[in-house]
Amino acid sequence: MAVTTHQLIQWKQQGRRIVALTGYDYAIAQLIDQAGTDIILVGDSLAMTVLGYETTLPLTLDEMLHHAKAVRRAVKQALVVVDLPFLTYQESPQQAMHSAGRVLKETGAQAVKLEGGYPAMAATVSQLTSAGIPVMGHVGLTPQSVHQLGYKKQGKTAESADRILAESIALQEAGAFAIVLEHIPPDLAAQITQKLTIPTIGIGAGPDCDGQVLVTSDLLGLSEKQPPFAKSYVNLRATITQAVQDYSLEVRESKFPKSSTINRTDSPSSKPNAT
Repeated sequence: MAVTTHQLIQWKQQGRRIVALTGYDYAIAQLIDQAGTDIILVGDSLAMTVLGYETTLPLTLDEMLHHAKAVRRAVKQALVVVDLPFLTYQESPQQAMHSAGRVLKETGAQAVKLEGGYPAMAATVSQLTSAGIPVMGHVGLTPQSVHQLGYKKQGKTAESADRILAESIALQEAGAFAIVLEHIPPDLAAQITQKLTIPTIGIGAGPDCDGQVLVTSDLLGLSEKQPPFAKSYVNLRATITQAVQDYSLEVRESKFPKSSTINRTDSPSSKPNAT
């Protein structure tokens, strides 16, 4: 059965760790879904990993919808959560309702994620969840606030730690079904995880969260630069580079294709992809 928001809360109660990864296209989303990922986040990190922007800020809602549709077509089991891009929900609860509604209606995704837990944002989350829109929160390092916070670890002072804890509690009270804790001290993440009844999903927040999320490009070794808290389980950047170099050499030396290796009676099932 497909993963639901209610299951995630049950898994926290049972002590079952939650696995989350980002997905931006059909092919990768299909693979990580079949591999058993619980949550696939169509994150606004696609602005940087896929579209080549320096930050997440330029990403539009239409661009997000385009990628989320492809991911949702691929996924059969995981819960698909879609980030709301910068300035598509901060202006007013009405704007957030419109943007989140488009995500659910046009992509088939089951939930949205937005950043921040300050009072106005908690009120927005409350309105969305009251309207039946599942919301995942996000506190700590919030990439859409890059020009204000940078990419530095958050919650290192007593004051900022108290603020992040308060925001987490406010998001839970507003109806969020889970919260991403990004790049905060492990002891703070453990404290938040212990206090909340909804699951915490950590990224650079230590081992005590209820689940973990990574950018899939980082996990696969495709990223040009790795954040300090990420782990690559394979170096596909090197593998792909070598494969392209091998192919290029064979083409230039007339070794590919050889007439003896060409199948001239391809069946429909082996029809190649169009270029």
